[in-house]
Amino acid sequence: MASPEAKPPFRAEIVGSLLRPRILKETAAEIALGKIDASAHQKVLEQEIARVVSQQEALGFKVASDGEFARTSWFGFFFEGLDGFRLGPSLFRFRNPAGADFEWPTCVASGTIRRRSPIALAEYVRLAKATRTALPKATLPTPSAFHFFRFTQAFEPSVYTQERYFDDLVAVYKSEIAELAEAGCRYLQLDEVPLAMLCDPLVREQAEAHGGDPDALLDLYIAVMRRILENRPAGLTVGLHLCRGNFRGRWMAAGGYEPVAARLFNDIPVDAFFLEYDSERAGDFAPLRHVPKERRVVLGLVSTKTPALESRDTLSRRIDEAARFVDPDRLALSTQCGFASVAGGNLIDEKAQWAKLERVAETARAVWGTT
Repeated sequence: MASPEAKPPFRAEIVGSLLRPRILKETAAEIALGKIDASAHQKVLEQEIARVVSQQEALGFKVASDGEFARTSWFGFFFEGLDGFRLGPSLFRFRNPAGADFEWPTCVASGTIRRRSPIALAEYVRLAKATRTALPKATLPTPSAFHFFRFTQAFEPSVYTQERYFDDLVAVYKSEIAELAEAGCRYLQLDEVPLAMLCDPLVREQAEAHGGDPDALLDLYIAVMRRILENRPAGLTVGLHLCRGNFRGRWMAAGGYEPVAARLFNDIPVDAFFLEYDSERAGDFAPLRHVPKERRVVLGLVSTKTPALESRDTLSRRIDEAARFVDPDRLALSTQCGFASVAGGNLIDEKAQWAKLERVAETARAVWGTT
């Protein structure tokens, strides 16, 4: 594990999910068919996590992810660990470069939210066991994901008011974070999609058409985040990762960070922001002028949506452009998102995945002299 003196975020960063190995998928299928028992899957899961952690460490990363190998998706695993939810269609759809859109299901609270047991704790313990030189990073979805995708219908009115709904969610998150910290977690990343989507004029129009106020939603989600992170465990570094949607190369929104930047960067009490910046859909770096001096920025310049490998020169040039607005000593580099926000993964193979992570590490060494 990384030394106690090494405080994240590091110059070369891992966002989270990795492509699920074929052996892991095959083992899960055999369990579903009743050919083997669940213990076999756990054994393969531990082996594959140890393998990808070792690969991250070999590339020089000081932080490691378990690839989210035990999850159905970045978000679904969390509400699957809670009582009180059913599925319902999202009000927002994914898009692809051809202009087609795709429906997807999200969660609806149809009963009282109850946490049956710790949701992310076992993942963290397994990851920490697998690390040797890197700091294990835990990841959780933000609570806005439980609301925004169906914000006028996120819960059944017979069960919840909005105030009580978020009271129960805040309690769940506080318990999760406290248990992770108690188990030794020093690095937590919260994955945020709705705030990035509120940068898109079309999404804001759609929210208004459904009876929502985009600015009021921004206020609501920031207030909930502040409640969750107030009095957070000492020694816990928290990063906020913003994404406009990542499902097999598709996305849900476009637009630069300017509409939310001042509130986002100043009012959410995190240590670092992981920002999607791999395409023109993310806008320019000017909104970074709002980032306070005590906070860091991890530039998501390497795309997980395409196998094309970014050049080191291009990445260095873009880091220089961002440094016009944030001191380069407060910058770091990563992919814009994970490679498999859902278990199916993006349209990219493992060879390309590891080449991109190697490019992140070697660019960090070229720019800052270290990963």
